[in-house]
Amino acid sequence: MKILFKNVTIVDGTGVRKGKVMTEDGKIRKVYKERGRVQTGYDKAVDGGGKVLMPGFIDMHCHLRDPGLTQKEDLNTGLHAAAKGGFTTVCAMANTKPVMDNVEAVAANQNRGNALGLSEMIQVSAVTENFSDTVLDMVDFDGLSKVTPIFSNDGHNVDNPEVMVEALKASARLGIVIATHNEPETETVVRDIGLLKDIPGAKLHICHISKKATLDAIVDAKKQGLDITCEVTPHHVYASGLGYRVHPPFRSWADRKALLEGALSGAIDCCGTDHAPHTDEDKLKGSPGINNFETAFAMYHTAFDAVGMDLVRLSQMMSQTPANRLGLKNGLIKDQYPADLVLVDPDAEWQVDSRKFVSKSHNTPFDAKWLKGEVLLTMKGGHIIYDHGSFSPRSV
Repeated sequence: MKILFKNVTIVDGTGVRKGKVMTEDGKIRKVYKERGRVQTGYDKAVDGGGKVLMPGFIDMHCHLRDPGLTQKEDLNTGLHAAAKGGFTTVCAMANTKPVMDNVEAVAANQNRGNALGLSEMIQVSAVTENFSDTVLDMVDFDGLSKVTPIFSNDGHNVDNPEVMVEALKASARLGIVIATHNEPETETVVRDIGLLKDIPGAKLHICHISKKATLDAIVDAKKQGLDITCEVTPHHVYASGLGYRVHPPFRSWADRKALLEGALSGAIDCCGTDHAPHTDEDKLKGSPGINNFETAFAMYHTAFDAVGMDLVRLSQMMSQTPANRLGLKNGLIKDQYPADLVLVDPDAEWQVDSRKFVSKSHNTPFDAKWLKGEVLLTMKGGHIIYDHGSFSPRSV
């Protein structure tokens, strides 16, 4: 099916231009200039109304809770929420029950998620079996690297440096990404940077950074030429000093200011939602986490726009850089790239109402807050999966 997006401003990590985009057979067939003549027929035209067409968002860090914790979220509700938020690819962390720590489980869960025909799901593998902290329980990196590009014990710190060394060696050998949860944050990141120095070719990704000192350590590591990237969450750039329980916690204004400046300068690479749904009962009992898919773009845009970040830089963080890190030919609006697109209104202002979330979870401290920037339509693989409140899964 050929679909033409017209009357849009095209924004990706390379810049801004007026134009039209034709999709066919799951790919971008042609990107036209604003006055360019479309030289072929098409089955459907989408009039963007002058709004902004961006590459679909890619989330390197979320929790879908399935299997084993489906009272909080399941693949169906989570991937619907992702589509509504403009995410066309999401990486689901391994802290399910059972833990995603073997080839069969990772492949089966990934296939189950992608059979829904919504946003693509990359199932993250654990680094150790059942999140053990011993080198005797390292996962089968060789077998799993054929199924997933990313490994993490997120939700649990890797306290044993020998485990981290073995994981980084596997990264160097196989080209996989090791994503780390860090407690205490800065001290663990500094330790892992020290280990990374001695393992050429290893790829380290630091999840949900929240402190200026952590960012300073990462910037220094990059200056040394180390292959290290990091992500920041919507809530850590949008707010500071809140008592609402997330992990890592809301930090000071000075830390938040450093994150905003780091994102603007390019020191912070990616946006990672850390979408972490819980039941109301679990939140009352103190479970750390926040529902982020459906508010992420607007929270990032609201926070970053206030410090002068344009949508080009935001697209780099939400699409281009995570695609590059995961080894995907994605994240830009170019001929022959996957037709993963999101239509947004960057100027729309709307009020958060968690009762309207399609996620099972409603855990957010931002109910009734006004945000700037709205996702209107999401296309995955040339199929419109979300359109102004309605969903239409792909045939897979």
